[in-house]
This record gives sequence, C-alpha cells and structure tokens, in this order.
Amino acid sequence: FRNCNMDFLCLRINYLGRFFELIQFSASLKSYENTQNTSDTNLNKRTKSIYTPLELQFIEMKKQYKDAVLCVECGYKYRFFGEDAEIAAKELNIYCHQDHNFMTASIPTHRLFVHVRRLVAKGYKVGVIKQMETAALKAAGENKSSLFSRKLTHLLNVNPLLKLDDSVDVEEVTTDVPDNYLLCICENGENVKDRKKGDTVIGIMAIQPTTGEVIFDSFRDCASRLELESRVLRLQPVEIILPSSLSDQSEKLINSITSMRLRDDRIRIERMENLHFEYSHAFQLITDFYAKEVPDTTGPQKLSAILSLDKPVICSLAAVIAYLKEFNLEKMLYNPSNFKRLSSETEYMTINGTTMKNLEILQNQTDMKTKGSLLWVLDHTKTSFGRRRLKKWVTQPLMKSSEINARLDAVSEILLSESSVFGQIQNLLCKLPDIERGLCSVFHKKCSTQEFFLIVSTLSRLDLEIQALVPVIHSHVKTPLLQNALLEIPELLSPVKHYLKILNEEAAKTGDKTQLFKDLTDFPVIRKRKEEILDVLSKIQLHLLDIRKKIKNPSAEYVTVSGQEFMIEVKNSHKSSVPSDWVMVSSTKAVSRFHSPFIIENYRHLNQLREQLVLDCSAEWLNFLDHFSEHYHPVSKAIGHLATVDCLFSLAQVAKQGDYCRPTVQDNRQEIIIKNGRHPVIDVLLGEQDQYVPNTTNLSGDGERVMIITGPNMGGKSSYIKQVALITVMAQIGSYVPAEESIIGVVDGIFTRMGAADNIYKGRSTFMEELTDTAEIIRKATSRSLVILDELGRGTSTHDGIAIAYAALEHFIRDVESLTLFVTHYPSVCELEKVYPEKVGNYHMAFLVNEEESAEQKDEENPEFITFLYQITKGVSARSYGLNVAKLADIPEEILKKAAHKSKELERIMNMKRSEQLKSGDFNIFLITSFSFRGICTLYIRLVMKIPMCIKWHHLYKTFNMYTDINMC
Repeated sequence: FRNCNMDFLCLRINYLGRFFELIQFSASLKSYENTQNTSDTNLNKRTKSIYTPLELQFIEMKKQYKDAVLCVECGYKYRFFGEDAEIAAKELNIYCHQDHNFMTASIPTHRLFVHVRRLVAKGYKVGVIKQMETAALKAAGENKSSLFSRKLTHLLNVNPLLKLDDSVDVEEVTTDVPDNYLLCICENGENVKDRKKGDTVIGIMAIQPTTGEVIFDSFRDCASRLELESRVLRLQPVEIILPSSLSDQSEKLINSITSMRLRDDRIRIERMENLHFEYSHAFQLITDFYAKEVPDTTGPQKLSAILSLDKPVICSLAAVIAYLKEFNLEKMLYNPSNFKRLSSETEYMTINGTTMKNLEILQNQTDMKTKGSLLWVLDHTKTSFGRRRLKKWVTQPLMKSSEINARLDAVSEILLSESSVFGQIQNLLCKLPDIERGLCSVFHKKCSTQEFFLIVSTLSRLDLEIQALVPVIHSHVKTPLLQNALLEIPELLSPVKHYLKILNEEAAKTGDKTQLFKDLTDFPVIRKRKEEILDVLSKIQLHLLDIRKKIKNPSAEYVTVSGQEFMIEVKNSHKSSVPSDWVMVSSTKAVSRFHSPFIIENYRHLNQLREQLVLDCSAEWLNFLDHFSEHYHPVSKAIGHLATVDCLFSLAQVAKQGDYCRPTVQDNRQEIIIKNGRHPVIDVLLGEQDQYVPNTTNLSGDGERVMIITGPNMGGKSSYIKQVALITVMAQIGSYVPAEESIIGVVDGIFTRMGAADNIYKGRSTFMEELTDTAEIIRKATSRSLVILDELGRGTSTHDGIAIAYAALEHFIRDVESLTLFVTHYPSVCELEKVYPEKVGNYHMAFLVNEEESAEQKDEENPEFITFLYQITKGVSARSYGLNVAKLADIPEEILKKAAHKSKELERIMNMKRSEQLKSGDFNIFLITSFSFRGICTLYIRLVMKIPMCIKWHHLYKTFNMYTDINMC
C-alpha cells in the first residue's frame, strides 16, 4: 500500500469493504436457512422469537390433548399456558400475564384439586401434567442438564373421581354426589325407508365413573325420539359422547336437552370421529380389548358375551372404551357380567320421558329442582348410595307382585316392629361417607391414603357392628328381604379387616406412604431401601466423631436449618479451625455452617435413596390397591345391601306420615281402586294448615275403566289425575300410599299427555307436540296400561280438536281397552258414555256458583263467581267458567264485561241452532254443523260403518289420517 497512489488505495479499500459485506450477508443467509430447516415449531411466527424448552414441551402435550385445559407442574406451582391460561384466569379469577411466547397463569400445588374441580364443574376437560423426575435423582442421572420430563397423570372431565394429591381434606369423600353418568349414543338407520321416516335403531352405553355402574340399552325409535329422550331424562347424564354427525332428529333432541341446563350445570358434549362408531372398527377394538388387554384367562368368554349384544350397543361400547382409556378408567369395563340393561319391559313399569316430566317424578317443572317431586317426598335416606338406589326405584317401579310385596312386607315390619334392632341399624347408616364412590376410587387406584383408610375403617366398623347384631337379627327380623340383606353383609365385608391391620393409621391420615405399612415382610423392596437409608445414616453419624476431632470440639452436633441437614455450626471466631476443603453452606453474624466432603457425598446419596424410597412406596401402594380390588365385587354387593336397607327405612318414614295405607297389589287384575286418595306432593307441601281434599277412584277392566272428567278451570282436574298416577307408581315401588284404602292391579306402563307448550329446538308447534305424544301412546299402550290424556285437541280449532279428542278416546275405549283418565272441556266427547255405558263414566270436579253475587249483578254482563270444591262427582259439567279464571287473573273489568256479553251471545246462538236441528230430527245435519268438514270424517264413517263405503269418503278419511299422523279408527 505504501507504493500505491491514493486513488488506487481508496479503490482497494472499497473492494475490501464490499467483500466483508458479502461474507456477512452469506453468513446471515446461511443462519436463516438453518433456522428454517431445523423446525418451524422452534420459532414463534408471531413474535419471531425462539420457544423455550418448557414451551416446546407444552406444545407437544397440547397436540395430544387439544380439547383439554392443561395444568403443568413446575416446581412448587402448576402453570397454564396460552388459551388455557386465559380460560383459567376467567373461570378461577386468577391473574394472567404474558411470559415469553405465551400468556401464563399459575396456582399453588396444594390448591390443585380445588381449582380443577371448579374447571370441571364449568364443563371443561382438564389434564394434569406432573414432573416425573425428582431433583436429587435427576442430578444423579445422565440427563441432569436437560428439562424435567413430564407426563399427563390425570385427565378429568365429568367429575373428579378422586383426589389429585394426598393433601386434600378427607371430608371431601363424605359429600353427596349426583348420578354423574357418561352416556354414549350410537344410531343405526337400517334402511333408506327408515331413514326417510326418521326411524332408527339406537344403542346407548352409560357409565357412572363414581360407582363403576355400567348400563346399556338398544331400542327402535321413531322420528320424535321419545324413547331416546326418556332414557336421557332417566339417566340425567353430565356428559354425552356422540359421533361427529347424527340424524337431524337426534341433534334437535340433544340441543333441546342441553339448552335447558345452566352453565355451571350443563351437559358436556364430546364429539368423536364416526370411525369409532363403525361396526367393523368397533368389532376389532373390542376384540383386542377383551382378548389382549383384560388381565384374565376368561377373556374369550367375556368377548363372546359382548358380541351377543346388539350392533349399536357394541359400537357405543367401543367408543366408550376408546374414551375411557384417556382417563385410565377402562377397568370398569373388564367384566361384562356386571353390565345391566336399562329397559326391561317384563321387570319394570314403563315410564317414558314425557310421563316423568308431567308427573314430576324426579324434579318439579317450575325450577327443575328436586323439591316438589315424588322423589323429594320419598327421600328420607341417610346415605348417598341409598339416595342413588332410591332414585332407581322411583324411575323403575316393579312389575312382579311378589317383589313389590316383599318390599311392602319389609316396610311394614320396620313400621310396626317394637324391636330396638331397627333403631340400631338406622343409627349405623347415619353419617356414613359415600363408601360406594370411595370403593370405586380404590378400584381404579385413584384414591389417596386418607380416603382409603376412611373407607376401609368404615367398612370394618360396619362389619363388627352388624356382626354383633346377628343374633338379634335372627330372632327379631322376620321379612326375608331385610334379613337376607343384613345377614350377608358381615360375610361379604370379612376380608376388609386384614387390610386395615397392615396400615399405620397416623401415616395413612397424613399421606406419608414411606411409613404407611406396619410390617414390611410382604414389601421387600421398601425394606431393602430403608435398610440402605439406615446404613448411610449410620455412616454419617460415625463421621461425627472425626468431625469433633478435626475442629477440636467434643460436643459438636449436626444441625438442620431451612431443610439442610448434617451441617456443622462453628462460631465465626473459630473459623480458622475448619479444614480448607469444607464447604460453607450458610452463615450469620455469629456462626457459619459447613459440610465436609464426606457429608456432601453421602448426603447426596441419602437424598437419592429417600426419593427412590418415595417412588418405591408409591409403586407398592398401587400393588396394595390391586390386591384389595380382588374383593371389589363382594364389598360392592355389601354396600348394595346397605343401600337397599336405607331405602326401606326411607319408605317406612314415608309410611309414618298421617293417613297412609299399605296398598294391595295384585297380578293379572286390571283395576285401580283408591278410597280417599290424596296427591302425595301437594299433601306434603300444604302441611297441616290446609288439608288436601281427598278423592275416590274406581277403575276396573271388568266394569268402568274410562273416566271422562270435565269441570271449571282451576277446579283440580289435573291434580286429581296426577294423584291417581302417582299413587299407582308409589304402590309398585313398594311404598305406602296417601289413601284410606288402595287396591292396585299391576300396571305395565303409565302414559300421559298433559300441558301445552311448543318445542322450538325440535321444530314442533304446540299442537304438533300434543299429537306426537298421543301417537306414541297409541303405539305403546296396552290393556294393562294407565293412560292419562289432559285436554287433548286444545291446540287447534274447536271443531278439529273435538273430532280428534273424540276419535282418540274411542280408540282407547274400544281397541286398546286400557284404564283411562280423560280430561276435556268438550261436552260433545261426553256422548261416548251413551255409546259405551258399561265402560265409560262421566265425572266433573264439583263447584258452586255464588248466586247472591250473581243476583246483585243480574243487570250487568259479568262472569259468575265460582267456589271450587275439588271433589270428583258423577255427571258432566256443561261449562268451564273460563271467565272466572280471567277475573282471578286480574283481567281489566271492561274486557271481562265484553267477554261475558259475547260468551252469552254465542251460547244463545248455539242453543237456537241445536233446538232447530233436534226439531227437524236430522242427526247427521247436527253433526255436520257441530264439527268441521275434516273433523267429521272419523265420526261420519263410524255412523255409516254398516253401509258400504264410497271411494270419496274413504279418500277423505285417509287424507284426515295422514294430516293428523294418528290412527284414529
């Protein structure tokens, strides 16, 4: 450069600068390409920053559990990331903030279960991801510098079956839990014709994770999906598994049911791919599950039992297996012999969903709560498992008089016996925890040590106390149902005592698994690990002698501060005596604390052994639970006996109420005879202040089997017919009934059509709802059924309504021959008493017209003032006095006067027309003026049935049938 001129030098420098720029650009391009080639997942496309290892770990977990809110264990807290953090912040009212590439929120480890339970109650699926390594073991391992390995240990959805850690208060076990059913629905439209009509075959599988109950059913359903609705209402699931696509009719039903639930009490819908519901895929999955995964040599026999089920049920089961595997709860499906069919027409009375709602069997129709329902009246149970058993009894009244009378005998004995044994047994039931739920938690190896000890100690105490009562039970308890249940319990619970003896009570209550087992003879791994720990501890103690010599302090002792053990504390004035290779751990103004090299090495080894001991104890704990689970079924049967006894005591408590009688229940008799019966719910709600007016019912297949009931609005017609139905249900449950006397011939089903409401979600008008329900009753009712029709035909024009009501009622009288209660405001329908005088009776709810008030207002057009007597009385009520209800509802006076004037004017016109027609003697003309052209078809054909029918009338009748979708004749 020295020999070059200035221009040349500048040119060289310029080229050199450009060369460096080119190198720098090439390097940056190569770096960018390498970043792109490594993985897009390492780079946040939004922020252009690299994901941290923990964030990458979360992303991988989230790919597997996209629909779950994940809480990730990070040291002393659990963290939420991304959208999960925003959900947690909103639902748990905790702080959420940006951290690196994700929004994040956190909760302390000891509050995990509380927060998880809240999220689950809001309808979220929650995954708990725990650290699978401990600090000491990780430090000793080859991957000591890498990220902690984590794994999803709990996936919770409907209701946390169990505790997530041992620090949770054990009293949680004693709280009541509703029937948390998980319901899977699969449908199979068999052919094109069925699919067009909306008909389908449906299979369901219902699992209750808290008790291990498994229920299945298959049935043919029509377009209205009333059969499916009945089962959903009976089970009241909290979660429904569905294929990704369902028929329109089923989708509408599911939407209508889920839309009525509040956010905190909503039904969660889980969609699975249609592949899971295909029979070929289901067959393969079930075959693999029962032949390979079930740990039992009887796998082929179990598989054979499963494959005998209907195809839609098998498809539902396959979907449930795939779903429960995510939660490690598939064990409850291992034994198909425990599966129970939901609907059994030969065993239980048919109560469909409509009837359950109309009669308010499980909940009232006002606020959908239990209070005001039949279950509320009958429920005096002392235990959670007894309450669940009673709910099944209420929704499944018995059909065999022998079984009904067995329950009635037991209730009678509890009610009438003077023996103290019944009081002692009832005292045993009081304040019991939910041992049924706890036992299921044990079976799935999800329970804490506190919960296990509570359940086992409770069962052991029950065993001893009932064992002590055995001699008295033999001598004082006479009814087989009670005696057999009570005497079997000690035998079934006898294995439990052995497991209680193994446990250390204090350790179990504190959750310390390292001290849980008293005798380690059967736990060699734990014994060996504890021996190794003792060996290290003894070495450390011997080392103290060397330490005393080195620091020349014969009284030196190990100290523990802030969790750090085996430290030697030396005054700062004597620090010079401490060897140079000792490590100072902590210090204050006065003293310093040290670890010697020997202590450092052995203390690290001791911590590794301690952490390994925790892992070994956890593994042995799970094995211990496995051994206990071998006795699951006998213990579960014992709890079932306790539930039955609890229900019988509850029914005995009901019978103690005033004026209840034992019903006489008979097979092969078509009759309902009730003397001075009362509505069980209203009777309780009114209390002692207002007495419910009793009424008598006398229905018999050999005589009068149909009651046509008229009377004023608000006169008590609906309460009366519900009263008859509820007394029948109570009798077949095995309960005493609110009446002076009652004789019930076993009823195979109760079918009701009541109320007036549309169903927007199903796309049905008010009248369509009426006719759909009526069509279902016509299809299902038999001569042994009780049919209740309340104001059929009111959803359309008067003439059409009369025609439909008349024709439908005549069908039940002549063809079905069921016991029937028919409430109507159409006087024309009452003419059926003349057509069938031996089978039909006209009745009305009695009332008084206030004549004094009417006389004072005779110059004015005013509605009459009515006094209701609420008494069923022979004869027809000519009027319904609807204007009286308008007056009670505070309709303005001027509107009432105008309505009363118009009513009397119309009444005069109708009376004039009828008198003219009667004078002319033209009966057919009278019919034609009384009914619309369509409505007359059914009645006219009936009148001319003996005359050959012309094609024109046949065509009209056929058109009418298609229009109403009801087979009238």
